[in-house]
Amino acid sequence: MLAGTMSTDPEIEQRMAALRQQLNQAAYQYYTLDAPELPDAEYDRLFRELQRLERSHPELRTSDSPTARVGGRLLEGFATVQHRVPMLSIRTETDTTAEGAENFERHIRNYLAGEQRRHELEPTDPRYRAQPLCADAVRAVAGLPIAYVAEPKFDGLAMNLRYEGGVLVQAATRGNGAEGEDVTQNIRTIGQIPLRLRGSAPPVLEVRGEVYMRRDDFEALNETQRARMAAGDKVAKTFVNPRNAAAGAVRQLDPAVAAQRPLSFFAYELGEITPPDQGGPDFACHWDVLQALKGWGFPVSDLSRRAQAPADLAAFHTDLAARRDRLPFDIDGVVYKVDSIPLRRELGFVTREPRWAVAHKYPPQEQLTVVQAIDVQVGRTGKLTPVAKLAPVFVGGATITNATLHNELEIQRKDVRVGDTVVVRRAGDVIPEVVSVLPERRPQATVPFQMPARCPVCGSAVIREEGEADHRCTGGLFCSAQRKQALLHFASRRAMDIEGLGDKLVDQLIDGGLVRVLPDVYRLTVGDLAALDRMAEKSAQNLIDALQKSKQTTLPRFLFALGIRHVGERTARDLAVQLGSLEQIMAADAERLLQVPDVGPVVAESIHAFFQEPHNRDVVAQLVASAIHWPAASASTAAPQTLAGKTFVLTGALPTLSRDQARALLEAVGAKVSESVSRKTDYVVAGSEAGSKLARAQALGIAVIDEQAMRQLIGQ
Repeated sequence: MLAGTMSTDPEIEQRMAALRQQLNQAAYQYYTLDAPELPDAEYDRLFRELQRLERSHPELRTSDSPTARVGGRLLEGFATVQHRVPMLSIRTETDTTAEGAENFERHIRNYLAGEQRRHELEPTDPRYRAQPLCADAVRAVAGLPIAYVAEPKFDGLAMNLRYEGGVLVQAATRGNGAEGEDVTQNIRTIGQIPLRLRGSAPPVLEVRGEVYMRRDDFEALNETQRARMAAGDKVAKTFVNPRNAAAGAVRQLDPAVAAQRPLSFFAYELGEITPPDQGGPDFACHWDVLQALKGWGFPVSDLSRRAQAPADLAAFHTDLAARRDRLPFDIDGVVYKVDSIPLRRELGFVTREPRWAVAHKYPPQEQLTVVQAIDVQVGRTGKLTPVAKLAPVFVGGATITNATLHNELEIQRKDVRVGDTVVVRRAGDVIPEVVSVLPERRPQATVPFQMPARCPVCGSAVIREEGEADHRCTGGLFCSAQRKQALLHFASRRAMDIEGLGDKLVDQLIDGGLVRVLPDVYRLTVGDLAALDRMAEKSAQNLIDALQKSKQTTLPRFLFALGIRHVGERTARDLAVQLGSLEQIMAADAERLLQVPDVGPVVAESIHAFFQEPHNRDVVAQLVASAIHWPAASASTAAPQTLAGKTFVLTGALPTLSRDQARALLEAVGAKVSESVSRKTDYVVAGSEAGSKLARAQALGIAVIDEQAMRQLIGQ
């Protein structure tokens, strides 16, 4: 029952007790076990409800209320550290629009105006304030601009680093705000955290910041974990998100294990520091603190900005939202802080939060909803993918009604059933997925999900190959679902590049029986197309022209367009370079195919089996007979593989080449082109407006070259 509908004190007391129990359990799962059950948005909603009830009924507030503390219980196995300056959390602005920044400033000005009025009372008035406001507070009351600093809100683990005499002596988690866990040995393994400060540092310095895991490091860690699981390691597990992985690494009792986890750090605040009258620095503003942190050797986010008005803060919030999914680390909002240190002292704290800072979050990327059904979709390769049909929920900036469940093994691991309440996650353009189930909310009489024995589209038998997680339909091109997806793949930009052959038109061609096998698309006439919905004679002729144009292609494009399982663009190029002709590729046995770079036994068997199938050979023959052709080439005339074994990453806009053109030039001489920078990268080719990949390369000491230097390496 909601607070607004409760009518008696017993009902209110029961609701508050239930909220305390639920929030404390969620905090235990989140902070102590590193296994969160509630998404952040749901926790925040319940927390705000409890705050409202406690404000209305202060007599019912108890000492164990989550609103009276910051974090959770300490994990056994670590020594306890008393924080000399409490590590308090900051208030969350519930309005995720631009209004949130205006709300923050309005709260500040209203509070200061009230303090000013108290000072103007008679000294005999009990509400009288003896101390006048500081100069920055007086200016704020007068309506002059307030200076702010806007920073990203990192999604990691808060950490307090204590330095004495410039040397790291202790690292502690936030814990419950008053005391945390001593994780010094684990923190020493993070290369970004200095063991000795640079330059002149105060005798005592506590630096506060966020331990986090980069997205690429997180993916690499999970890849390692999956390999361990495949090898039979019963202890290994994958992590839900980078924050969960970072928290688990920090709380490893064995520092050697922690050292194997790739952690990073950003500094953003101070704790205890030697006061100015004892030789410490006298900072006038927070921006100066950030610059000092950089000087002492700490990484500070270069995304932070100074601001003079709520409009500046709102612009920062909007700008970072647009860049959020491209950042190399997770954020869930931004933080606004008053810049002036004297004004911060004037504003002070309220209960568990400073008045001089606020978190302005983005729409949550995780939410709770209910699984209403589980459908099975069939892809172009025959892969069956279970999809959860959800009660509509707004998450990640969009209303979500479907979420992938990947495969039967994943459903069994999470035990997802129809009727379950689940956590669903969406980030940017990433396909929404079910993260976990809340079993305590499961209705009675639910049953485990099982994949169908027959294809839901064509009725053909469904199989799962040994050693694979996916089920597949055996119907091949007989299955209309596969025909549609096969035709869409065949026409895609990186394959045959047939402009105008999109989803709706393909549906009409397949459903109307005009295209039963791939070669039928080249038998279409203007009359066939003009009779379809939303097609006139001109648009029909344009498609016929596009079909004719697509007949002049390359052998790698043609091979990729066939949709052979496990054959992507790079493998198709390697086959064409090494074997030289379609005839040689079709005739090659698995042993010969294994001689092609990066072709292993699974890929070789897939290619060999494809061309051994008479139906597939017939389709290829019909396509070639329809006048599809490409320049003659052979392995002996292929470009020398001068950059074989080298890995390149492209970033920014190159002067004369598109990204695809640069990739093609590099791959033609044997280079591998990757999407992300790692220690295995040999060169980063940077153009104008290069972003985080360039910064990552510079941090790792990887060679950065321009287009001209790339051409020289290629031999042009």
